[in-house]
Amino acid sequence: MFKKLLKKLNENKVRKTKEYHLELSTELTKTVESIKNIVGESDDIIQRDFMIAKQVNATIFFIDGLNNQDRIEGEIVRPLLYFTKEEVAELKDDKQLLEKWLNKNVLVSDYKVYETFDEAILPFMSGESLLVIDGIAKLIVFETRRFEQRGIDEPQSEVVIRGPRDGFIETMLVNVALMRRRLRDPNLIVQFGSLGQRSKKDFALLYLKGVVNQDLVDEIRYRISCIDVDHVAETGTIEQLIEDNVLSPFPQMLQTERPDKAVGHITNGHVIVVVDGTPFVLIAPITFQQLFKSPEDYYDRWHIGTLIRVLRYLAAFIALFLPALYIAMVSYHQGMIPTTLALSIAGSREGVPFPAFVEALMMEFTLELLREAGIRLPRPVGSTIGIVGGLVIGDAAVRAGIVSPIMVIVVAITAIASFAIPSYNVSITLRVLRFMLMISAAIFGLFGIVVIYILINIHLVGLRSFGSYYTSPFAPYRFADWVDMVIRAPLSVHKMRTDEPRTIDDKRQG
Repeated sequence: MFKKLLKKLNENKVRKTKEYHLELSTELTKTVESIKNIVGESDDIIQRDFMIAKQVNATIFFIDGLNNQDRIEGEIVRPLLYFTKEEVAELKDDKQLLEKWLNKNVLVSDYKVYETFDEAILPFMSGESLLVIDGIAKLIVFETRRFEQRGIDEPQSEVVIRGPRDGFIETMLVNVALMRRRLRDPNLIVQFGSLGQRSKKDFALLYLKGVVNQDLVDEIRYRISCIDVDHVAETGTIEQLIEDNVLSPFPQMLQTERPDKAVGHITNGHVIVVVDGTPFVLIAPITFQQLFKSPEDYYDRWHIGTLIRVLRYLAAFIALFLPALYIAMVSYHQGMIPTTLALSIAGSREGVPFPAFVEALMMEFTLELLREAGIRLPRPVGSTIGIVGGLVIGDAAVRAGIVSPIMVIVVAITAIASFAIPSYNVSITLRVLRFMLMISAAIFGLFGIVVIYILINIHLVGLRSFGSYYTSPFAPYRFADWVDMVIRAPLSVHKMRTDEPRTIDDKRQG
C-alpha cells in the first residue's frame, strides 16, 4: 500500500513539472509556429516580424507590459534592419560566429543564446524578449525587461525613529541594490534562483563570504530547493515551508522591510532571502533575543538602548501574563493581594454578573476584533475606529455593569505592552499564548500559569532555527554574549560576534 502511494505521489510530481519540447528548425516559419502553439493564445504576447538587411527574415517575441519596447525597437530591431549584406553572408557561412556577430551589431549587451525552448521559456516569461532568425536553429533572449515599480519609501510596518528611512519595495533587484549600497564588500555573495512550478518567482540569497558558515548556506539552499509548489506568493510562504518546527507558534525566521537591519544581520553571519514581488525579506537563522532588537538600539547611546530593551522585555511579560495573573489573583488567591487593593477590586466588581475569566475573555476578544478591524479598514478610518471604538465600548461596558473598571485597565495596559514589541510576529505569538494562560489560570490559578510557563520554556529550549539554539545565550549559557542581549553594552565592548549563528570569522572589531 505504501509503495503504491509513493508511486502515485511521484507520478503527480512528474506531471507537475511540465516541459516544453519544441523542435527548433532552421526554417523560421516552423519555429515561429511552434512558439505560437505554446504561448500564442495570450493576447499580451507581441510578435514583431522584420527582415535583416532586407534579405533574412526574423521574428522577435515579447510580452506587452513587461518589456521596454523602445529598447527593443531602437537597440535590437533597428540595428538589424541596417545590416550590410556582407555581414549577413558572414553569419550564414559560419553559424558559430552568432554571438560574435551579435556583439558587433546589436546594442543590447546582455543576452543569451539557447539551444532548446525549455531553457528559454523562463527568461522569456520573466519579461525578456525572444529573437528567432531564419536559417539559425537557436533562440536568442535579450534582457529588455521593464517593470512598473513604486518609489523607495519609508517602511510601513517598522517605524523609523532614527536612521535611514528607505525601505524595501516589491522589486527584487532594487532590494538587492539597497543592500549592496550599504555593504560594499566584494565578499557579499548574491545568488539568484526561481521558485514555484507555475509562478517561477525570482528569489535571491545574500550572505557574506568569509563570515557566514558555509554549512548554513548549504542547508538553506537545500531546503529552498526542496520547495515544490505551484505558486510562491510571498516570503511568508517560504518561511512556512523551510522552518524547523511547523507546530511552533514562535517565528523561526525574522522578517524586515529595513535594508539597514538586513545588512546588520548579514555582517553577523546571517543569510538573507529576497523574493521578487514583496517588500519583506527573511533573515535566518535567528534567536529569541534577536526578536526584541531594533537598529535604533545601536544608533543611540548605550544607556538609552539598554533602557529601551528593558522596557521591551517588561512589555513582553505584561502582554503575556497580566490578564492571567489578574484572573488567578481574583479567582483563587485573593489573600496575595494587598488589603486596600483587594477592597478596591471587590468594590469595582460589585454587580458584575460574570466571573473574572469570562470578563477578561470578553474584553480581550473585543480588543482583538477592534485591532483586526482597524488593520483592514482604510488607514484614515482604521486608526479612528481602533481608538474611538475601544473608548466607547469600554465605557459602555462599565456603565452597563458587564465588566469592571479594573478589567478595562488591565486589558488596556496589555494592549499597549503588546505594541511595544518591535517584531510583529512575536506580538501575535504572545497574543495566542495569552489566551492559553488565561484558560489555565481560570482552571488552576497560579499553579496553571507556572505549568504553562514551564512548558513554553521547555519548547523554546528544544527549538532550533537552522541548527542555531533558539534560546542562546540563555541556554546554552554563554555569558560573553550577554553584552548585547537585555543590556546593550557600549559599542567598544562588542569586539566578537555572537556564538549563534556560528561564523568563520568571530572577530567584529579590532
